[in-house]
Amino acid sequence: MKYRNFGKLGWRVSALGFGAMRLPITGKDAAKINEPKAIAMIRFAIDHGVNYVDTAYPYHGGNSEALVGKALEDGYRENVKLATKMPTWLVDSQQDMDKYLEEQLKRLNTDIDFYLLHGLTEERWQKLEALGVIDWAEKKMDEGKFRYLGFSFHDEYEVFKNIIDSCRHWTLCQIQYNYVDSEYQAGTKGLRYASEKGLAVVVMEPIAGGRLAIKPPKQVQDAWNQAPAARTQAEWALLWVWNQPEVSVALSGMSTMQQVKENVRTAGRSGISKLTREELSFINQVALKYKSVGFVGCTGCKYCLPCPEGVNITEIVSLYNEFYVKNMDDEVKAKYWEHITPESQAKRCAACGKCEELCPQQLPIRDILRRAVWIFEQEQPKPRE
Repeated sequence: MKYRNFGKLGWRVSALGFGAMRLPITGKDAAKINEPKAIAMIRFAIDHGVNYVDTAYPYHGGNSEALVGKALEDGYRENVKLATKMPTWLVDSQQDMDKYLEEQLKRLNTDIDFYLLHGLTEERWQKLEALGVIDWAEKKMDEGKFRYLGFSFHDEYEVFKNIIDSCRHWTLCQIQYNYVDSEYQAGTKGLRYASEKGLAVVVMEPIAGGRLAIKPPKQVQDAWNQAPAARTQAEWALLWVWNQPEVSVALSGMSTMQQVKENVRTAGRSGISKLTREELSFINQVALKYKSVGFVGCTGCKYCLPCPEGVNITEIVSLYNEFYVKNMDDEVKAKYWEHITPESQAKRCAACGKCEELCPQQLPIRDILRRAVWIFEQEQPKPRE
């Protein structure tokens, strides 16, 4: 395992962090974690040098924190720093902050190193600031409830900069960052600004939630076929993130032991400024291809239809691609609600797998539909004027 500086904390963090958001499950219910497999995966990672574990209040229907707590028993807690996050969208008072923190400590059954304000946007930050969240956090750190304060982020760069400048207590921030989304949200500017201010930068979605590891469209695959070195798509994505000197740790939400083993091996080969100029140029060309044609190599052949549950698979996959090609434009979300009827939405997928058996491109359609639910169906956007 390779280790990197964690901001100004004077602590060396493993290049790879274990994100407990996509643990193996039993059946189709994400809340039902396969505990033996998940615990074995986390402990394998720690045994092989991973020393940063990340979870949050809502992961796996609220069950991730308890699972992580169990995994860190039997002496494993002493070998890692543990991060979890306040469910900011549920907070309307400092009493709520107290309630959720105490619940999280009980779930984890251990102490917390890094406590992050989860998913900050401009609106959420303004609300929390008005509620006195920083004064509250100072008090809780003095009481020993957690050691360091941070935040995860989902908004534009100027908002990110303002949040950093608004508080002297930040130790870390967590941002979405990968070679396709390098200018999205905080982006490279935010990465560098946070580092300059002495914050540790934790990267989430280094493989774009798995999108950079699935079978790509033909145009992208043609680019991959010209790779200057034999690496998997996931390995290229991780090495690109670790190539950045400002990155402290890259989180991976791993679902299988094989993924853990592969990522641990890749982390052992990582390094700052290790990729050659030729390799960086190649990755840039792949990124441009993804941005032009999307992540999913669906040809619209419709062999997957009709779906037994009525899901409009091909249209949903097309909108999924369009969403990322257009830099996650909210207009595509509105378009989803215009084109996809309630009877044909992604959430109706029963995960039977018949579509994947019929797909000539061998696409992970069930996984794409699960992600489409998260992207498009959490809430209906307001009508456009």
